[in-house]
Amino acid sequence: MTIIWVIIVIVLALYAVYAFNRLISLRNRTREAWSDIEVQLKRRYDLIPNLVNTVKGYASHEKEVFEKVTSARANALSAQGPKEVIQAENQLSQTLKSLFAVAEAYPNLRASENFQKLQDELTDAEDKIQASRRFYNGNVRDFNTIVEIFPSNVIANMFSFKSFELFELEEGEKVAANKAPEVKF
Repeated sequence: MTIIWVIIVIVLALYAVYAFNRLISLRNRTREAWSDIEVQLKRRYDLIPNLVNTVKGYASHEKEVFEKVTSARANALSAQGPKEVIQAENQLSQTLKSLFAVAEAYPNLRASENFQKLQDELTDAEDKIQASRRFYNGNVRDFNTIVEIFPSNVIANMFSFKSFELFELEEGEKVAANKAPEVKF
């Protein structure tokens, strides 16, 4: 009878080690995925001043738009932690849309090779940010699932593993993302 108890204790101990190591592995993958997002955001932050300066040359009277973009970039750069970064990034995305709306009003600007190159690089950066967001959210999903399901949640609670937040769109962006684009000829 004592052999059965010893076997049960050994099996439980092995499972605890396995669950703990899995939690560590998933947590590290999630942190790495967040780091990938930060790298892509840095790339975008570096492109924005060049883009703003290019547009400024053509549309100098659009001062308010430039100030909003500059302010949103500064807020995004100073944001700490995923939740703050997510909010700042959503705000920055909105202000960049207004910058591109201003650019649409200037055909010479849109034809400028420098502007086109910067816009293409920013589009590439946005695509990479989206891919990084999807990768991060997949890792968050996997980690949060392990943290929440039984019996691994017992190990997670014992060692104070906390769930990560998903990098989601804000409500205003969700509505815009679900709305069909308007095409005018």
